[in-house]
Amino acid sequence: MNQTLLVELLTEELPPKALVKLGDAFAAAIVNGLKSRDFLDEGSDATTYATPRRLAVSITKVRGTSPDKSIRDKVLPVSVALDADGNPTAPLAKKLAAMGFADVTVDRLERAADGKAESFFYTHTAQGSALATGLQAALTDALAKLPIPKLMSYQRPGGDTVQFVRPAHKLVALHGEQVLPLAALGLNASNITLGHRFLTDGSDIAIAHAEHYEATLESEGRVIASPAARKDRIRASLLEKAGADKVLMPESLLDEVVALVEWPVVYECRFEEEFLAVPQECLILTMQTNQKYFALTDTAGKLRSRFLIVSNIATDSPQHIIGGNERVVRPRLADAKFFFEQDKKKTLEARLPLLANVVYHNKLGTQSERTMRLAALAGAIAKRLGYDMLLAERGALLAKADLLTDMVGEFPELQGIMGSYYARHDGEHEEVALAASEHYQPRFAGDTLPSTPTGTAVALADKLETLVGIWSIGLQPTGDKDPFALRRHALGVLRMMIEKRLAVGISELLAFAAAQFETRAAFKDPSAEVSAFVIDRLRGMLRERGFTPNEVEAVLAQNPDRLDDIVQRLEAVQAFAALPESASLAAANKRITNILKKTDAAIGAVSEDLLKEAAERNLFEAIKRVRPDVDAAFAAGDFSGTLKTLARLRDDVDAFFLDVMVMDEDAALRNNRLALLSSLHGMMNRVADISKLAS
Repeated sequence: MNQTLLVELLTEELPPKALVKLGDAFAAAIVNGLKSRDFLDEGSDATTYATPRRLAVSITKVRGTSPDKSIRDKVLPVSVALDADGNPTAPLAKKLAAMGFADVTVDRLERAADGKAESFFYTHTAQGSALATGLQAALTDALAKLPIPKLMSYQRPGGDTVQFVRPAHKLVALHGEQVLPLAALGLNASNITLGHRFLTDGSDIAIAHAEHYEATLESEGRVIASPAARKDRIRASLLEKAGADKVLMPESLLDEVVALVEWPVVYECRFEEEFLAVPQECLILTMQTNQKYFALTDTAGKLRSRFLIVSNIATDSPQHIIGGNERVVRPRLADAKFFFEQDKKKTLEARLPLLANVVYHNKLGTQSERTMRLAALAGAIAKRLGYDMLLAERGALLAKADLLTDMVGEFPELQGIMGSYYARHDGEHEEVALAASEHYQPRFAGDTLPSTPTGTAVALADKLETLVGIWSIGLQPTGDKDPFALRRHALGVLRMMIEKRLAVGISELLAFAAAQFETRAAFKDPSAEVSAFVIDRLRGMLRERGFTPNEVEAVLAQNPDRLDDIVQRLEAVQAFAALPESASLAAANKRITNILKKTDAAIGAVSEDLLKEAAERNLFEAIKRVRPDVDAAFAAGDFSGTLKTLARLRDDVDAFFLDVMVMDEDAALRNNRLALLSSLHGMMNRVADISKLAS
């Protein structure tokens, strides 16, 4: 019969950061093991369960016995199985016996082509196996292949040593109501499990039916077995307790807390108002990282002195739980306050000489040397873009100084953020202060860009210096390895150039960066390679934004150096591709490109006197008519209008190729027609190489 199957392994508390991965791997391995052994019916569905003390999976429509299978086995080549007189040989009898078919005679074998020869085959029926047999194999494989961070060795009663992620105590295996006779980790399967460690009395809980597992655990065991259900409950409880305030609940923190509790309950705690004088990022980080607490802010984003905790214990008198957590967090906040007050006693500028003691890379010098490069590079970029050069140099000079503060030493995640606070305290210009944190932006896909010109100049300098410097010492990305995050740096540069419409070319920015390394011994400028790397990242970025490969290649074929209008060019190409004339013009442009590539002769201007055919005269006049409109649209940055205007040439272009022989035997006519096509080609490809749109 097809029934729901349940497998649960009850253990000591599992490592929270590995719980989700362990649960998913356990369930997937059981499902795949049963599927490969043909125990799952069509439409079978699996549910993964994982709590701090258990890994489990429930699978619907599982067969009690796998179906019989018809198997066609190759026996032997005919030339070996029969002698010269056509009689069965000894090797045939030996082979059949080894296969378990000693009583099978040669007349029951199938003789069929086998490549260039003939062989004997035997078709037989393999009896299906019991679920317990298949599940035992699947379970054994699943436990052996779990992504366990670190194995523990422990002894079972009786003295047997077992290795697993944590000591295992019970094994449940139910097919409907039937207990399956499985064994694993020194345990024999039953239908008995345990509930919550603290909210139950420790009595056995019997699972009457595999389909009742989740409900029985919740009602009798005070355990919410589903991680998703626990997460939903935690999220709802946090929002309810927060009230009008905003609760900060990053997904990573939610996932970790879900892996720490079986019966989540949210309580409200408080800390002293005096700690709010510390930058709230410090307080939030220590609460989230060290204590797994959820900070609250008001509607304006200002931190509140109350916070929320998720407990594994439900009680009507939570005072001890609340008080204990408040006592635990207080020293952490006091440390943050102490670090902040101590750091403010020394300016960022006063810390700069100490950067000489911090190695950036043994082939690229110290952080102090790097800071000098960044300052010079940021100044050059700012001057080129019309920004305040002195502010950019100052921002770059101080950007890394907070690496030497106590706060960043304790919480590296706050680098840049603390620099902004300390720079303001030191009386630096606001753009210089913001550059301390903004020069790291964008940190990830979708992150905000620097908000100020100074921040933009320093952010570009930071990323370009990294790209050129690291590449120059041979540490460019390989395959999926990118230890210096050069792909992320390249994407950051591209986003700033495109989204901020920066009127500067990639080659110019890379030249500024390379100039900062010219005094280093054996420096070899990698700008050409870095430029190709950046353009390849651009290709992927544009495709992710919804442009087709052909549209992207049409624009990139022009080898753009400035990118401030590249999106507008792509949008124009996209609009042009939707026109009914586009396919014909793209094909014609591709044909023109191929013709011109094969021409070695110099191409001059078109002579009207040599336009003999009506079709070439008509095309010449059509080009004259549309050129002013094309030039005006292009000069105005109306790339879509430029390409749409070209669509008016379709009929004349088609007629030209239908009626005119370009490669005429008369050299004068041939060269004049090539000049006409060259003129058309240049006008058609000002926005993009539309031949790339041709399929």
